[in-house]
Amino acid sequence: MPNTRKIYYEDVFCTQFCAAVLSCAPKDGNFAVTLDATAFYPEGGGQPADRGALGGARVLDVHEKDGEIVHTVTAPLRVGEVVQGDVDHLRRFDHMQQHTGEHILSGIVQAQFGYDNVGFHIGEREVTVDFSGPLTAAEVDELERAANWVVWQNIPVTASWPDAEELAQLSYRSKKELSGAVRIVTIEGTDVCACCGTHVPRTGQVGSVKIVSAQSYKGGTRLSLLCGRRSFADYCAKFEGNHTISTLLSAKPDETAQAVERLLRENEALRAEKASLENRLFALRAQGVAKARQQNVLLFEEGLSPDSLRRFCTVLCGVCPGVAAVFSGSDEEGWRYAVGGAGDVRALCQKMNGALGGRGGGKDIQQGAAACTRAQVEAFFAEAYAENQSGACLQHGNHV
Repeated sequence: MPNTRKIYYEDVFCTQFCAAVLSCAPKDGNFAVTLDATAFYPEGGGQPADRGALGGARVLDVHEKDGEIVHTVTAPLRVGEVVQGDVDHLRRFDHMQQHTGEHILSGIVQAQFGYDNVGFHIGEREVTVDFSGPLTAAEVDELERAANWVVWQNIPVTASWPDAEELAQLSYRSKKELSGAVRIVTIEGTDVCACCGTHVPRTGQVGSVKIVSAQSYKGGTRLSLLCGRRSFADYCAKFEGNHTISTLLSAKPDETAQAVERLLRENEALRAEKASLENRLFALRAQGVAKARQQNVLLFEEGLSPDSLRRFCTVLCGVCPGVAAVFSGSDEEGWRYAVGGAGDVRALCQKMNGALGGRGGGKDIQQGAAACTRAQVEAFFAEAYAENQSGACLQHGNHV
């Protein structure tokens, strides 16, 4: 069977075409279709396949096998008929922007640092590129500026098929040794790379290149980037988010970071003040327990954080010779707890977690949460304290 004519190489902006159906066969509940020509780009080189419609059927996937482009479609097409293909233009152009932006960045990284592009993927949200060496934050910032300078120069992006002799004289990027016909994509002064993907005709159509994260990865660096329409959408979303923060904090849009820092400092001061007041109240409650000369104590308190529970339990352990247990929460949302004592309470808490559907742990103070009711907690500790000392008193407190 002859190779499929690849319209996407002839005209990357051709998203509507007509072609004859060469074959159609069932495939996993759908149909595998080949044509004599296609504008649908097949998955390859880190770039996802195009989507769209073919002869009224949806195109779910496209891949290449032995020179043939196989389209996975949702309905059968009659062999010999001429059908219309409609490629999702926005998806195609998005992939062209991302792929060209990656070429620009990879060419600059190789020229400046000598690092190879060892991994590339266009995801639904962002593009990831893996380089073979480390990059500092300052270097990443400079790479982003250099990449956008190439975009703004609006340099032509060309593709060629050099013969074996020409290829042997050419210095180009490639992840593996290549033989036979090799497609070379060139951005003059920036990048020369063996690539089967689709690209914008000029770098200006990339729009912009924004590196959104950089992390160490397998001894090198993984960069995540957004180009063109994705970069603009990201900017719009963050602009709206910053505008909302600006309004909530009554701060100018370019002063939201300082406003948030101020808010965090104020919040930290309030947390410290709250903890100090809690400690004073915990000490007063502990005095009441000490005067009652209770062997064991069980308290239910409202609105205590895990840290507050731990501090209250620690104070109670100082005046209670047996076991001190503090719970905070509700029957509907569950109960957080802190349990401590003069001895090792781990066995008691393991038994409690098993009986009350709880989870937790710790060393001196056991902390966790239980999905149960207050009545179930009271029943468990009544039995546990009775076993520890006959007639032991349970104190059921109100909120602190």
